[in-house]
Amino acid sequence: MTLQPNDRVATTPESGIRKFFELAEERDDVISLGVGEPDFSAPWAARTAAIHSLEAGKTSYTANRGKLELRQAIADHVSQWGHTYTPDSEILVTTGASEAVDLALRTFLDPGDTVAVHQPTYISYKPGVRFAGGEPLSVPTGADNDFVLTPEALREAGAAEADALIFCYPNNPTGAVMSADEIAAVAEFCVDNDIDVIADEIYAALTYDGDHTSIATMPNMRERTVVINGFSKAYAMTGLRLGYAMGPADAIEAMNRVHQYTMLSAPTTAQYAAIEALRSCQESINEMATEFNRRRRFVISRFEEMGLDCFTAKGAFYAFPACGGDDEAFAENLLEEQGVAVVPGSVFGPGGAGHLRISYATGMRDLKEAMTRIESFVADR
Repeated sequence: MTLQPNDRVATTPESGIRKFFELAEERDDVISLGVGEPDFSAPWAARTAAIHSLEAGKTSYTANRGKLELRQAIADHVSQWGHTYTPDSEILVTTGASEAVDLALRTFLDPGDTVAVHQPTYISYKPGVRFAGGEPLSVPTGADNDFVLTPEALREAGAAEADALIFCYPNNPTGAVMSADEIAAVAEFCVDNDIDVIADEIYAALTYDGDHTSIATMPNMRERTVVINGFSKAYAMTGLRLGYAMGPADAIEAMNRVHQYTMLSAPTTAQYAAIEALRSCQESINEMATEFNRRRRFVISRFEEMGLDCFTAKGAFYAFPACGGDDEAFAENLLEEQGVAVVPGSVFGPGGAGHLRISYATGMRDLKEAMTRIESFVADR
């Protein structure tokens, strides 16, 4: 074989989530609680705007940074969380929030730079750091304090020497949310130790008990933070692949330099859908969030009834119950015996072992049946 992957790629394992998707696909009777994707469609007005843009022949590239009209709408939208970003120079529209994360890592990391990654968290961060030439540093969080990241945990992990921190709250996979005071403490740690922050806030609009707080709004944090968000989760637009990054003008200019040589511009049709989504679809978004909240309460209460410890997730659309042992074996046996697909918590890094990620971004009918099957499985153990 002549085409050999480099060491960074060769030593990166396949996604632990993918394994369970593939096992589930082999059966017809599986209820999947593993996919982090809303079961809703994008709001009708947004879809109509996308259709009309195609009918009008609007299929060309947009500006590298994205349509100015969309960037202006984004700036207005994020003001609810205390953000003040200039559409001309401080916002970049990307092909999904995932591209924005990748751009930030490739733009700001030098070879060998250390990036603190609190875990359990989204599985793509550590591989992304490696692909960009950096070294990930795991910072464990745990159920004993509701998976909150603390300065003490950062310090104990050696993060005071890190160059950057990836910060994801509301959190995937735990559903954890941090209070303003808790975030302020992490921000102070970053300022004191000169650590830059990549803040993935894709679940900001899915914060159930109180308002979302962004670390970028803390004192002295705006100039050292890139905020990432998008339309996949709260707007049910996963397949349209649209996200955005916000930060100081020089940082966004640098990210755009990489973006324009790789992606050129985000999908044009998706940008028209997003403009309309921000302009007129807030009621639909609120309705989806209300339904997710209803499912959240149901799922957590059912785990309590089964005797599985499950802290009260306050954001995103995941529950993260403890399974009392080997989470991978639990997930495999649950799939085999009851036809319910979940994701073992250990695939999300330290702190996730002994837990399961349960996505409640599926219909209530399937959720009820899945909870009944899980209860039967637990009772038979």
